[in-house]
Amino acid sequence: MRKSILGLVMMAWVGVAIAATPKQVVLNVKNMTCPACSITIEKALDQVPGVTGRQVNTQAGTVVVTFDAERTSLPVVTRAITDAGFPASVRAKGG
Repeated sequence: MRKSILGLVMMAWVGVAIAATPKQVVLNVKNMTCPACSITIEKALDQVPGVTGRQVNTQAGTVVVTFDAERTSLPVVTRAITDAGFPASVRAKGG
């Protein structure tokens, strides 16, 4: 009995851990020219529920966004950046 209960608890814990795994995406972002641009993008992403991390690289023209896919989606993330004045698109694999 104890083994089966422990097994169920472990299965539930693993299921929660897998479901809570954040997604990370690299976006190509246009029109970033200065540090103020990165601040604007960071503020826009701070308004998106589920975004847990963001790393803006103005020189490379990229933003790496980490988010909880159960709380938001890739289109919502890219729309937030685009609406802030910086057209964003998913970086092609290997690019």
